[in-house]
Amino acid sequence: MVGTFFGTDGIRGKVGKDPITPEFMLRLGWALGSVFLKEPSNRVLIGKDTRVSGYMFESALQAGLVSSGMNVALLGPMPTPAIAYLTRTLNASAGIVISASHNSYEDNGVKFFSEFGKKLDSSLEELISQKLDRDYPMLVSNGIGKVTRINDASGRYVEFCKSCFPTELNLRGVKIALDCANGAAYQVAPKVFSELGADVKSIGVSPDGYNINAAVGSTQPNALVALVKECGADFGIALDGDGDRLIMVDPTGEILDGDELLYFIALSKLKAGTLRGGVVGTQMSNLGLEEALANLGVPFYRAPVGDRYVLEELTKREWLLGGEASGHILCLDQTSTGDAIVAALQVLSACSNLGQSLEELRKNIIKYPQHIVNVPTKEPVKKDILERLSTFVSQAEQALGRKGRVVLRASGTEPVVRVMVEGENAPTVVRLAETLACEAEKEFSKMV
Repeated sequence: MVGTFFGTDGIRGKVGKDPITPEFMLRLGWALGSVFLKEPSNRVLIGKDTRVSGYMFESALQAGLVSSGMNVALLGPMPTPAIAYLTRTLNASAGIVISASHNSYEDNGVKFFSEFGKKLDSSLEELISQKLDRDYPMLVSNGIGKVTRINDASGRYVEFCKSCFPTELNLRGVKIALDCANGAAYQVAPKVFSELGADVKSIGVSPDGYNINAAVGSTQPNALVALVKECGADFGIALDGDGDRLIMVDPTGEILDGDELLYFIALSKLKAGTLRGGVVGTQMSNLGLEEALANLGVPFYRAPVGDRYVLEELTKREWLLGGEASGHILCLDQTSTGDAIVAALQVLSACSNLGQSLEELRKNIIKYPQHIVNVPTKEPVKKDILERLSTFVSQAEQALGRKGRVVLRASGTEPVVRVMVEGENAPTVVRLAETLACEAEKEFSKMV
């Protein structure tokens, strides 16, 4: 399966180079089981999204786990944050999600959560990686684990999401256009919003194993924009394939990304006196977000790209709110990881608390023109190769002046290097980004 990857951030196969095989998943299951077998519950939860390969990988993974002596509980198609929530509330040793998030159906991957519902730390990832290279002897029959299925998993998660919306509020009279990306949230997301009282019009809720993220979802929101206009929705909500990424659309059809949504939540919490500390963004967060928060007197810190790095900084600073422009939003007063449904409920709550619509709120944050170019690579790009482009980066930064930024980084989920240029003048931003991308292509071509 070309393009398949695995891991959280520290454990990963080469995208498009070393695809996952069932045999690999068998070894991975055994390695993970042997690491967590000493935990009190001796049980691992497995969830997945809706792509066709998930069934095959789920079978191989659970076989490896039980061969190590670990018990397995299957959850079926469930959003990634649901696995994080259920892992900690059901006292499991670990949680596993089989998903490639916003990627197309050809790809797949694996994410891990600790007993606390958080991404595994680097030491555990390294231990699992080491065990992957060892033989994996199966235990004798009386020592292998058992496999069960948790049939009420979706109901538990729906109730949890609903509990994240203020009890004094409801969504009666609110019309919501919802796009579930034909992904893991296709069953639970409509229930959450409708059971809170909203009139929900849904798309992306008919997965067939191949249509996950196909012309729908947070990375392709045009279908949602059309639905919002067609049904006169008050809010448009788009999730990605595994339900941890959120994009919203206002009644006029304007798309609101993670930076804007993060600002709305921060503003509401600040007004309510519940914003502890500041907000963590990433290198890709728009300068407009930083300035808008500064106008409120709210501290802002940029972490490396990746929700795990946002979480690390939030934990270190004892702050509660952070996220990425892509739509990963962490509300640690509600949950332990990025959760698109929970984040959407926080935005809906913010609109109610502030007495403003999305259209009115977005006028409070003026985003800078930003242009991103993805430069394909055939091999992983090392740091020293990116450093060879430092002269071109410096030239671009000089051309942008005081209010401009350039970010050049290798993607963690795709075989591309992302070139991002941000500044005050849109034509200049586009020109500099395209020029830097051309220079990057030339440099990467020498790698072949």
